[in-house]
Amino acid sequence: MIRIAVEDTLTNVEDMLKNNGYDVVRLGSYAQNVDCIVISGQDKDMMGIENSTTGIPVVNAQGLTAEEVYSIVHERVKQ
Repeated sequence: MIRIAVEDTLTNVEDMLKNNGYDVVRLGSYAQNVDCIVISGQDKDMMGIENSTTGIPVVNAQGLTAEEVYSIVHERVKQ
């Protein structure tokens, strides 16, 4: 199952991803065990993740609807 880490403030995005079959965890210590990370963009470069060299896709949800974020995540993690 594809695991997505989502910043705490993005509950609508979390719900959208869960409802579409993704395993969703809160962003934190799980960041290295996920397939994609979704951040709010409120705190630019939160935890150094946005410029991460881990190869994990990072989606900045600022200004996007939950549906738009889902679409971007789906495109970046499809196998």
